[in-house]
Amino acid sequence: MLKKPMKRPGIAINSARCMACYACFIACKDEHCGWDTALSKAQPEMGQYWMNIVEWERGDNPRRIKTATVPTPCSHCENPACMAAAKNGAVYKRPDGIVIIDPEKSKGQKQIAEACPVGAVYWNEKLEIPQKCTMCAELLDDPDYPGFEPRCVEACPNQALVFGDLDDPESNISKLIAANKVTQLECLGDMKSSVVHLNIPSRFLAGTVAYPKELEEVCIGAAVKATLENGEVRETVTNWAGDWEFEDLPKNVKVAIDITFDGFAPVHYDCFTDADHYVAITYLDPVK
Repeated sequence: MLKKPMKRPGIAINSARCMACYACFIACKDEHCGWDTALSKAQPEMGQYWMNIVEWERGDNPRRIKTATVPTPCSHCENPACMAAAKNGAVYKRPDGIVIIDPEKSKGQKQIAEACPVGAVYWNEKLEIPQKCTMCAELLDDPDYPGFEPRCVEACPNQALVFGDLDDPESNISKLIAANKVTQLECLGDMKSSVVHLNIPSRFLAGTVAYPKELEEVCIGAAVKATLENGEVRETVTNWAGDWEFEDLPKNVKVAIDITFDGFAPVHYDCFTDADHYVAITYLDPVK
């Protein structure tokens, strides 16, 4: 099968599907460690993560803890800071948008690594060169390479990484991006890139509703309403464990929580999404 030419190859990274299995990380190491390629010197086995797996724990209470995982390679930015910092054309962007660091011209230019807002460009102290992900362009350019995508994408068992033509609205990657929430890395602002992040979690608020404390019984089906400071309203009901949750809230905003349940006095309090919070157990008082 012939490779289909792409105007703007890219990778969509869906954090909602990432299992932190590190298959993409290992595949990248397997491809780039131990030997030079047509576009880069060998990736050192230690100290460089051309596919970096960023993980963190979410929540401030043992009752509700989550984890988040964001595979993070070079973003292949529309206006690369590394290219702006480079001298003598040491960093260039191909017509297809893939950003490449020339391993010969970049020698001694540590400012290239320091300029990257994502932290995806690494300084090779031994060779005195900056290095990063090439999106496996050396393989994609090779007509004898049997694959159709970068090694990291090829290795992902859960389709958290999808490769394709960003300029083709009918491509799988374009359809995936259209159907999900684009969550560009904050450090890039509004800049476009050939690596598109989807569904990176923002903030959650969660809590539990129970009957009067002396009953030691959770309340199932209580109505919980969250009103954001911009007027947006979200609603849910407590589950079988009396728990409620609002996910993907904007950061650093005030949220008014209102809890109602027939036969009991309504409860109101305010929260702030400066972090992921498990708010509290709310005990209802009967209407007198």
